[in-house]
Amino acid sequence: MQIWRETAQSLASKRFVWEMRLGFLEIWSRFSHAPTDMTYEPVAAGGVRAEWVVPPGASEGKALLYLHGGGYVICSPDTHREMVAHLAKTCGCRVLLLDYRLAPEFPFPAAVEDAVAAYRWLLAQGYPARGLAVAGDSAGGGLTVAALVAFRYLGLPMPGAAACFSPWTDLACTGETLASKASEDPIVSRPLLEQLAQTYLAGADPKSPLASPLYADLRGLPPLLVQVGTAETLLDDSRRLADRCREAGVEVSLEEWEGMPHVWHFFVSFLPEAQQAIARAGEFLRQRLG
Repeated sequence: MQIWRETAQSLASKRFVWEMRLGFLEIWSRFSHAPTDMTYEPVAAGGVRAEWVVPPGASEGKALLYLHGGGYVICSPDTHREMVAHLAKTCGCRVLLLDYRLAPEFPFPAAVEDAVAAYRWLLAQGYPARGLAVAGDSAGGGLTVAALVAFRYLGLPMPGAAACFSPWTDLACTGETLASKASEDPIVSRPLLEQLAQTYLAGADPKSPLASPLYADLRGLPPLLVQVGTAETLLDDSRRLADRCREAGVEVSLEEWEGMPHVWHFFVSFLPEAQQAIARAGEFLRQRLG
């Protein structure tokens, strides 16, 4: 009976994942339209599927590695192409939009391994570390910080800067705003986060530094921009990340956007606050990349 019960739970989990993937892609494809004045080129980055997003007049010797959100379970370049294209324009450089492996097929630490492989590939292409940046949203924001920690562990040169949009940094789900902002956040809830964390971790410790960088040693990380909305259940993840960065001597800029929901940057085609946030992020990265 135990075997049948575990099999039923596994099938239910996989169905949950595929329904989320297909549902989000179907809904978002109705609203998302990537700019047509850009170049989109598939590429294998260190053995990881990715896509170059290149704006007109992109700076030479500079690039941004972008890690999409989706709870480590859903989303892809198809869902994030529009937002990343606008970020590429404001940064003035090409963006490598990574299609890292997703759970449950590829649980933790597959996403971190793919981010490291892509960063090594960029270095091997001749990009100087000071001309590189890493950015991501939601789970991709947490993955951004986890990847930076992994770079340091591995002795890789640090990029010039990093940016996180509404990052999920605590897979143990201990933030106070998970409860206090529950009625305001229309997107992210504690039950959803717990389901996603369980799917990604597959039994690993939720406080593992490379899964939840909130618990990592953050010393030596590059300048970091964190943007988060005040209507988010994950607000505390950003606030605590910024506090941990300051304690570790990391230059961090925390921007709390009044009334904004989780990753409002997605709505860049029609929401002024999304356009402003992406413009500010682009300016931050341009300045740090010289």
